[in-house]
Amino acid sequence: MKPLIPVLSRFLAGALLAALSGLATADCPRIVSQSPYISAALDWLARGHCIVGVSRYDTRDLPRTGGVMDPDAEALAVLDPQLVLTSNWAAAEAMQKVVPAGARLLQVDGFASLADAEAMLRRIGEASAVADLDARLAVWRRDWQAAAAAVGGQGRRALVLSACSAMPYSFGRGHYVGDAFAAAGFVVVESAPRLRHIRPGEEIEDLLSAVDVLDPEVVFSLDRKDAEQCNALLGLLPVPVIHLDGANFFHPGTGLVAGFAELADKLR
Repeated sequence: MKPLIPVLSRFLAGALLAALSGLATADCPRIVSQSPYISAALDWLARGHCIVGVSRYDTRDLPRTGGVMDPDAEALAVLDPQLVLTSNWAAAEAMQKVVPAGARLLQVDGFASLADAEAMLRRIGEASAVADLDARLAVWRRDWQAAAAAVGGQGRRALVLSACSAMPYSFGRGHYVGDAFAAAGFVVVESAPRLRHIRPGEEIEDLLSAVDVLDPEVVFSLDRKDAEQCNALLGLLPVPVIHLDGANFFHPGTGLVAGFAELADKLR
């Protein structure tokens, strides 16, 4: 009987957390968010209090439900969600097998373009019963367009990187980040349509080659909080490098206005 004790303890702990989470969700569905960018979207939509479970990658203090590609069916069942939100990176058929009966599964993207980010926010807002969704989206659209216009990219050729991470890459126009910099007036020079991965351990060779071939006038590095270790590496590039807070760009839509404001400030 001893092997049952950890399982029982986990079940009881999950049930208690689920019950406590449910106290704050009377006005909206009980939501499980399988990605931090979806949680950020729910916060922006004033639906953060509806979240009863999150993926292992989330920072909030809620029950864990596995990852995007490996959701935890047992944890999901304990939480009894009405809505499970996840990325479309996961196979829909596999997700349907782990979503509890009676729960709605919604898979979204948001990373293809600014329009795709808005569509993602709209779909999540509709699914979570946001009453003032149209007004929120209209204000967000107005604000980011004004913030983008204030940047004044002036057609400068730009290479936009997330180089300070375990999986470094460069953004193309077919990605939300590349589209955002194009909206701010830059010519995004990355030739790959969406992302081009940089080989770990060979970053400087790849980046020097990219600068030589793509001929940017400026490099933007979207940094994470623990990015100090690669600043010296980027300093070896023969073009100006401007560091920005990646958190404003890595979650589609929600931090865009702040991202453009920092971008404009760094260019002054």
